[in-house]
Amino acid sequence: MTTLSPENSLSARWSASFILVKRKPPIDKTEWDGFFDENGLLAKSRDFICVNILERGLHPFVRTEAWKFLTGYYSWQSSQDERLTVDSTRRKNYEALCEMYKKIQPLLENLHRNFMETRNTIAYDIQKLYDKDPLGNVLIDKKRLEKILLLSYVCNTQAEYQQGFHEMVMLFQLMAEHDHETFWLFQFFLQKTENSCVIKIGVGKNLDVLSTLIDFLDPVFAEHLRGKGAGAVQSLFPWFCLCFQRAFKSFDDVWRLWEVLLTGKPCRNFQVLVAYSMLQMVREQVLQESMTSDGILLACNNLIDLDADVLISAACLVYAELIQKDVPQPLKDFFL
Repeated sequence: MTTLSPENSLSARWSASFILVKRKPPIDKTEWDGFFDENGLLAKSRDFICVNILERGLHPFVRTEAWKFLTGYYSWQSSQDERLTVDSTRRKNYEALCEMYKKIQPLLENLHRNFMETRNTIAYDIQKLYDKDPLGNVLIDKKRLEKILLLSYVCNTQAEYQQGFHEMVMLFQLMAEHDHETFWLFQFFLQKTENSCVIKIGVGKNLDVLSTLIDFLDPVFAEHLRGKGAGAVQSLFPWFCLCFQRAFKSFDDVWRLWEVLLTGKPCRNFQVLVAYSMLQMVREQVLQESMTSDGILLACNNLIDLDADVLISAACLVYAELIQKDVPQPLKDFFL
């Protein structure tokens, strides 16, 4: 086992301080524009901006543009003119993919049974979405959403469609103005978060590391989860598949957490520390009532209407605790 570097210890103390200080107002349009010079080149460091996003969040008016940097849609080194070119290229590439899909759709329908099944699943999932706000105003265009999901399924061979993607892409559609932005932001989000929400790629790894983290930081809880609560942690895969979307009280809270995950601050794979923090919310009840795995899962599923800032703060505190310990190499490799 190895102890983490002094630099990371400083990061841990900073993480702890984040818990204790009341969050400043989110970064607004005026402040965001001030991060760039007259040519649109970054005047502040990427690290400075990401730390501020972690600590404060983004105002809705700057979120779409900021996410283009956070996901890799735009390069942090690009000028304003270069970004206009990139956006035009992304739009043309999206349109080309749409044309390609139209041409191969008959072939897919006739020769690929999986395509037909997936298309039906996507259509069914989208119809279940509630697409209106409390005033009855339509929030999303379901046809456009279905088109983006089908295109993503056909083009992204790594991240095949899974139930829950329709809810995730809906949030990108609500944030972005154009379909090509929605499509590419979702693709880049999956890449940037190392496909951590994809069942066949990242979810299993997240669950395994979560178990290891509990063993390391909370042996008493770990012992219960290995015994009477056996299987409970592995049953928490919906947290990761949906990137915790159903745990929050508002879309703004979901976006708030997701943009923190995109910053890579305070560490890589922060989503596992978020899951650990959520488990800690039910820990006392689980131990006092000696819950079985079914009871633990029910308690975890009742974690709804959470405040993103509170959860992010709790996860930062876990990181601060972790970083000061003699951390096993597998955890060090995963988080740093």
